[in-house]
Amino acid sequence: MKMLTRISFSLFIFIILSERNLLAKAQNTSTIPVNVGVILNFDTWNGKMGFSCINMALSDFYASNPHYKTRLVLNSRDSKSDVVGAAAAALDLIKNMEVQAIIGPQNSMQANFMIDLGEKAQVPIVSFSATSPSLTSLHSPYFFRAAQNDSSQVKAISAIVQVFGWREAVPIYVDNSFGEGIIPYLVDALQNVGARVPYRSIISPSATDDQIVEELYKLMTMQTRVFIVHMSTNIGSRLFNKAKEIGMMSEGYIWITTNGITNSLSSLERSVLDSMQGVLGVKTYVSETKELENFRVRWKSKFQHDNPTILNAELNVLGLWAYDTASALARAVEKVGTTNFYIEQTTASRNLTDLEAIGVSQNGPILREALLGTRFTGLAGDFSLVNGQLESSTFKIINVNGNGERGIAFWTPENGLRRELNSRNTSTYSTSKKNVGPIIWPGDSSSVPKGWEVPTNGKKLRIGVPVKNGFSEFVKVTHDANNNRTQVTGYSIDVFNAVMETLPYAVNYEFIPFANSSGGSAGSYNDLVYQVYLGNFDAVGGDPTITANRSNFVDFTLPYTESGVALIVPIRDNGSKNAWIFLKPLSWDLWITSGCFFVFIGFIVWVLEHRINEDFRGPPSHQIGTSLWYSFSTLVFAQRERVVSNLARFVVIIWVFVVLILTQSYTASLTSLLTVQQLQPTVTDINQLIKNGEHVGYQGGSFVLGILKEMKLDENKLIIYDTPEECDQLLSKGSANGGIAGAIIETPYMKLFLGQYCSKYTMVESIYKTDGFGFVFPIGSPLVSDVSRAILNVIEGKKMKEIENAWLGNQNNCTNSNNQVSSTSLSLASFWGLFLIAGVASLLSLIISMSMFLYKERQQILIHFHSEEGSILRRIHHTLGIFDKKDLKSHTFRNTALQDETSIDSVQVIGASEASPNRKYTPSPSAYSTHTEPPCDCLGAFGTPPREYGDLSPNGQASQLAPVIELNSYPNQEGIITIEIAHENC
Repeated sequence: MKMLTRISFSLFIFIILSERNLLAKAQNTSTIPVNVGVILNFDTWNGKMGFSCINMALSDFYASNPHYKTRLVLNSRDSKSDVVGAAAAALDLIKNMEVQAIIGPQNSMQANFMIDLGEKAQVPIVSFSATSPSLTSLHSPYFFRAAQNDSSQVKAISAIVQVFGWREAVPIYVDNSFGEGIIPYLVDALQNVGARVPYRSIISPSATDDQIVEELYKLMTMQTRVFIVHMSTNIGSRLFNKAKEIGMMSEGYIWITTNGITNSLSSLERSVLDSMQGVLGVKTYVSETKELENFRVRWKSKFQHDNPTILNAELNVLGLWAYDTASALARAVEKVGTTNFYIEQTTASRNLTDLEAIGVSQNGPILREALLGTRFTGLAGDFSLVNGQLESSTFKIINVNGNGERGIAFWTPENGLRRELNSRNTSTYSTSKKNVGPIIWPGDSSSVPKGWEVPTNGKKLRIGVPVKNGFSEFVKVTHDANNNRTQVTGYSIDVFNAVMETLPYAVNYEFIPFANSSGGSAGSYNDLVYQVYLGNFDAVGGDPTITANRSNFVDFTLPYTESGVALIVPIRDNGSKNAWIFLKPLSWDLWITSGCFFVFIGFIVWVLEHRINEDFRGPPSHQIGTSLWYSFSTLVFAQRERVVSNLARFVVIIWVFVVLILTQSYTASLTSLLTVQQLQPTVTDINQLIKNGEHVGYQGGSFVLGILKEMKLDENKLIIYDTPEECDQLLSKGSANGGIAGAIIETPYMKLFLGQYCSKYTMVESIYKTDGFGFVFPIGSPLVSDVSRAILNVIEGKKMKEIENAWLGNQNNCTNSNNQVSSTSLSLASFWGLFLIAGVASLLSLIISMSMFLYKERQQILIHFHSEEGSILRRIHHTLGIFDKKDLKSHTFRNTALQDETSIDSVQVIGASEASPNRKYTPSPSAYSTHTEPPCDCLGAFGTPPREYGDLSPNGQASQLAPVIELNSYPNQEGIITIEIAHENC
């Protein structure tokens, strides 16, 4: 039974398989063939590989989709690497074979005519290897690029240049549409990262080895050592072989290749790879998958079978694009359907040429739309034709090392350079060096080349220097007619030589005067600087000033001198004395403030002393006079009135300190005015010169003329001077006598000029800010950064001081030559802190004193304020009346009263003793009765002793026990009785 079941099951499976095979055969017999053309260069490696991949793509596609109704039929043509051959093949395929699409051509040069032909016939042209960006500009709706546009890799190249800080790069490219197409995009990308292209090296497609070597030698004579190679593998291989032969693959050189070479590295010979050691390359990245791995094995086996003479064949991305292109075209044709594919021919005519007689594909527009809508995942990645071309993808940065390549980084349009493709930190675009792996550079070096070198061909840098008549301490050009030699010396020249000696490498240069045929100056400093922009000079030494306008055409190093433009005017002795010179030491604001504070302090002292000090009481005129006298007498510390209040003493101490500083400062200033020569400028600012219409001088050839024009100075009022002596003569004459009232001069020249004429002129104003003197180089010159660092080293060292002493030593002859003239009067700004302290102390004391007064007299003040009679004004008047009275409770008045009473008692006792000298005096109780009244401050409001004191009994004891006053008598041998009065409850 089991055996029967197995036989039945096997028979069932056999029947199903048989029916499936019969169905497949039936389907195959009903498929629609669609002619497709293939135009490649079959004598090249890429042509053979591409055609092999196209055949395998169609075989794999229809094997996995046997039910499809259409079948692509390939009609191949060999273009023989010729543009005309490719055009003829396309015309033949469209007219005679009536192909519905053409895969090809293989290169960009062959594509232009074929694209126009395809558009005319409405036949899609699909290329997997024509990558030139120039083809995009044709805007043909029937051209499809199933490959990456070459312009998509320029940002990856510029990222490499940026990460290592190279400032210049020279592209080396083949002279055809493939090579030229990328250059505009590459130059823009380099400029965006601060790198310039000083030269473009163009290699002819038919160049011989000697011509290639000649171009390479030309590159060796340049400073730039960064070369970007964009060409096909056949001519690129020859280029690198010759570069290695002449020593351009040694240490210090940087070579970067585009994917035109890098994508085909595996197909290069071993000798070519040996000559490319250390080269960096940008390569199209393809993710490794199982499907790709399986296809690579199958393709290699089939390719070796079909091409047994080619050994070690390796598949590259062009083969994968060819495979995906065939698959995409097969999908698109199937989408169009089973409609009859044909080309409607033009009516024949004997006068028509083949091009005019070409037909039009009826299904071309439909097939075009189908191709644009085709999307799938191919061997090379996601396949999608956006605007007729494959979208840009990730690039892999490789380093040629050993027998092959080594990946050092990845680049994506979104994240820039990354060490790992699936890095977690992908939020920002990066060009960091840490994201790049270790690199072995040409010459087997691990250190990053700086990207430029001094030319090795013995050519000297042409350093332009100005020719000038004056200020020869900075630059002086002398010509020896006997030897026909020109010598350039000066402060700026010595600084330039010292800087060049500090560089870590040798630089050959020569000074070339910027002179005309007669030996004079050939132009202004602006003209001299512009010569560097024109390429007539490699640099400018000497003393050109760094300005914003000049920096638009050249690059400046860091300055080596001070900066600025100043106004110099004559000085005159203002030492004529007058009767009011004693007022000059202090400014008017300080005089007024001091006087106000003297009155203020007198008022404060009067308030604090009025109620408790007899010296500050009396008629109003006496009180005012005393207060002012006391305050002003502090100037000479001659005040004789006592102050008894602690608050008043505190105020007086602070004020005496302020007065001491004021008087000492006044004395010093007045002494200076009376004894020191007072030199003042004739004018104090340039606006005064402009307002008065004075003549102004400026140095010939200087940029200062532009500044004066911007300041609206009348050009008729401007006079040129060339030498310090000429400037001195013009200033001595004065504006009224054909000279000038002031000279506009740059700071370094100003210091030199004042060093010679410091007794006659002075700087009164810095009217313009500049960056000083600097050396000039072309924009983007790699020497700028090194020379700038060398300038810093020279300035900070002893060498700069030696150069200054040698050329500019006399500028220190006058210690005050660089001092601006200012007012000699002391102003309030120097003393406002002292006045602030005195004012705060006085107000604080006043507040405390008033608070104490109001608290002591609160009962009388509040009683009067609470009464309904009288207005507010009268109540205030009453309070002031209370304040005007003596403070009888003050210790000063109490001590005075006690001293007066004690004096009276002593006189009475002494009188009694003298009346009976031989008799011992015993005072009677009645003698004390006259002195039992308490002191005046213990009296009531009407002068009557309070009741708590009571009357004294005959024995001298108080009848009421109120221990207010205690009387003690002490008779001595002379009969004089001393009485002590002790106050307890007063």
